[in-house]
Amino acid sequence: MTEPARNPSARTTGRSAPAKQKRRFGGTHAQIRSALKLYKVLAYATGVMLLLVVVEMVAKYGYGSEIVAGGGAPLQFLPEVVAETAGGFNLSTAVLIVHGWLYVVYLIADFRLWQFMRWPFSRFILIALGGVVPLLSFVVEKRIHAQAETDLAEHPEAAPRY
Repeated sequence: MTEPARNPSARTTGRSAPAKQKRRFGGTHAQIRSALKLYKVLAYATGVMLLLVVVEMVAKYGYGSEIVAGGGAPLQFLPEVVAETAGGFNLSTAVLIVHGWLYVVYLIADFRLWQFMRWPFSRFILIALGGVVPLLSFVVEKRIHAQAETDLAEHPEAAPRY
């Protein structure tokens, strides 16, 4: 009689294959999807405002002028000294203020999504940088949204929390 060939990978040790580790989220799927929608809206709004900040910076530091609405014309590029007394609405200052506050709300949405997904802190920083570098918020949002949807689809068992 011949013995069967020994294949180390064919041995059975009585243990089953390791089970897929259960993913734990910080919220329900509905909460995560809500946070994901808020993040998406704010990522696009912050990205658009950041592009307007770039236009404002080019006008201010490249041409030494402020962007003013009204005061004799619908839209004007006036020197900084004249813009203060032109009588119109200073869009340059408004864009900076709106972007600053919108970025704060963007960071809150970023934190909320990060907390629900229980991602590493480095991902939180990456998402936060999306609102600082022009055009990066659009790229980061697309990747983060895809990653969150993948995580949710791979772990439907984690949906009920309460």
